Amino acid sequence: MTQQELLAKAAKKVTENQNKIEKDSNRLQFHLMPPVGLLNDPNGLIHFNGVYHVFYQWNPFETAHGAKFWGHYTSYDLVNWQEQPPALAPSEWYEKNGCYSGSAVEADGKLILFYTGNVKNENNERETYQCMAVSTDGIHFEKKGPVVYLPEGYTAHFRDPKVWKQNGIWYMVLGAQTESEDGQVVLYESNDLENWKFKGPIAGGNLNGLGKFGYMWECPDLFRLSGKDVLLISPQGIEAEKHRYQNLFQSGYFVGNWNSEKNVYEHGAFVELDHGFDFYAPQTFEDAQGRRIMYAWMGLTDEHEAYQPTIKNGWIHGLTLPRELALKGNKLYQKPVEELKQLRKSTDFNGQVSLENEKWSDLTGSISELAIDIQQLNVKMLSITIRDNLKLIYHQDQGLLNLERKTFKDGTPETRSCELASLRKLHIFIDTSSVEVFLNDGEEVMTARFFADPAEQKISVSANGQVEMFIEKWSLQAFPK
Repeated sequence: MTQQELLAKAAKKVTENQNKIEKDSNRLQFHLMPPVGLLNDPNGLIHFNGVYHVFYQWNPFETAHGAKFWGHYTSYDLVNWQEQPPALAPSEWYEKNGCYSGSAVEADGKLILFYTGNVKNENNERETYQCMAVSTDGIHFEKKGPVVYLPEGYTAHFRDPKVWKQNGIWYMVLGAQTESEDGQVVLYESNDLENWKFKGPIAGGNLNGLGKFGYMWECPDLFRLSGKDVLLISPQGIEAEKHRYQNLFQSGYFVGNWNSEKNVYEHGAFVELDHGFDFYAPQTFEDAQGRRIMYAWMGLTDEHEAYQPTIKNGWIHGLTLPRELALKGNKLYQKPVEELKQLRKSTDFNGQVSLENEKWSDLTGSISELAIDIQQLNVKMLSITIRDNLKLIYHQDQGLLNLERKTFKDGTPETRSCELASLRKLHIFIDTSSVEVFLNDGEEVMTARFFADPAEQKISVSANGQVEMFIEKWSLQAFPK
């Protein structure tokens, strides 16, 4: 099919499912999500000509991972969003099985996308091409075809180009798998965005003393922050270690220093970005204010995916809230961008709460923001229950915070954990079917989807001991679209 035919077919699918989807009580209200079908990785994040662009992996035809399009939203303020026509559809030979993840840059007043063209040949063997598309208006794109081909020594699991300019040179990092099945990040450089020179690997399995660390690294992102070079990566194939690496696939970062002339990246240990259930494929960009902002896919390809109840209504997954990053020492802190305060519709509670071996249940709401400042904590356990589906449980003696939810399959409890020496603040965003918890001003974050009874609105706090805290709660309005 041509691109126009694919776009028309996708538009028809949206129209056919619109009524059913709009009635779904689990539709997110202040998160970006697909109009129909499946969403996964955020792509092409950029602030171009005063407009924020968020592209995303999109399968409009089913709630499964198939031949991906690039869906597209735009905003002037990260709050008011407009859905745009899909930027890319898999219409050409070099992308026929999907326009996979990538990034965006501005050059000569044009918005340029780089993405992976995914191909399965007649023998069902994977082929991969790094492709370019160009736009003068930020909405309509002309495909230029492949600009990078698979180098020797790597399998066709070679994807997700992130491009940026530094000291007058264009650079591209890609997620890769070596022929010995080690995950790596490799680097290219260019003077014109069309002719790229392979410089080799900068990080990954058996480099920089890391040892074997996963069989594939996806969605790399290398950027400068507070005088250091931060590498985001989503490695696959890492075994769980007590309270770490609890999901099927991980997302995290290294902090270090990259020598562009020698193409050497010296870095510290891998640190997870989010300790919840649903966080993968993060990507960042720098806006006109100089902020480093991150989005991620609020989902994961795992055993839970097939049981999400939104599937029966023709859609699945969403993106996280935009988070501003700050580097303190070698630790990334995340906080929701300031613009999200515009979503506050009303203040439902603002006051001091003192508990001693008791439960407090004066809060309700499904589309809410909750800020808790803990002034005194002397407990064995502090628990926050959200809509009879989610629990945040802090064990003070263990320095451990657990996020517990009911599984999508049968409602039995499942847990993710985060080591936290002290608990001082919680900043919680509750959407109809998601929660994002920022701990101690973004020192740690936990993200999860959940599916509660729409009639269940209660939020309660229980203390096994003494706690003094100041609580603010706001009802939030939906993203205007």
